[in-house]
Amino acid sequence: MMNTLDKKLVVITGAASGIGEALAHVCAAAGANLLLADVDSQRLGRLAATLTTQFKSTGTSQRVLVQACNVASETDMHALAALAQQEFGGTDILINNAGVALVAPVLSGKLADAHWLMNINFWGVVHGCRAFAAQMQARPDTVIVNISSIFAMLSLPTQAIYNASKAAVRAFSDSLREELRGNDNEAGEQHGIHVLCVHPGGIRTRLVEQARLGDITAMASDAASLNQQFMRIARTSPEQAAMAIMKAVNKRKTRLLIGADASVGDFFYRLFPARASAWFAGLLRRQVRRDRR
Repeated sequence: MMNTLDKKLVVITGAASGIGEALAHVCAAAGANLLLADVDSQRLGRLAATLTTQFKSTGTSQRVLVQACNVASETDMHALAALAQQEFGGTDILINNAGVALVAPVLSGKLADAHWLMNINFWGVVHGCRAFAAQMQARPDTVIVNISSIFAMLSLPTQAIYNASKAAVRAFSDSLREELRGNDNEAGEQHGIHVLCVHPGGIRTRLVEQARLGDITAMASDAASLNQQFMRIARTSPEQAAMAIMKAVNKRKTRLLIGADASVGDFFYRLFPARASAWFAGLLRRQVRRDRR
């Protein structure tokens, strides 16, 4: 599987944990070189050490480099792109995976927290695409993967800013895909950058554990309960998500739903776009009431 990654460079943001870490392992197993970025330099260093040991034990010529990077910073992302060009000659696959969560009502939540989330979840994707596009356009068969969410379609109370960021990633990706689509040459071939937008459902990561919280009483009694609730309904592992993403990359899909919950949510959204969020939120409220009994 995925022998097309052999010696290609895969750049992953948010690589120190969760889906990003799992993607690093999947791509490494497929023979890719890796440039991994995250704000958590300690976890990133441990991941790099593990992968380097793997490469040495198998005798491959694969390389892994890491860079502390805040995707909210345009300067950081251009520095990451420059490193990819300098060390590997350019990027074949860019995975804009870095993301954060905010659980807070719109009216009482801190506006600074809303800007923090949008700067990472949306502007981080924009920064990545803008920083890497030129070097990727100079190479054949390149792919940009942008991580959105099923919450681009479905919305929950206290999740308005997160929902908005993921809906923005979806719309941005759809437009970017058309801008980067290659034109047919004389041989009938296309050499543009392919764009895949991914919509995971509940993935068992540290997303909620690390989220910024406002008033969460509508969702849970405290932060620990909120995380337990999330982990209970998150049925998909990061490893399963990573495998699904790379299969979609191989097949050059433009859209990917991950998890049965995402597929069901998308189905109801397509059937009842005006009511799907209310139905979904109602299910959650009933679950919260049961948990509090």
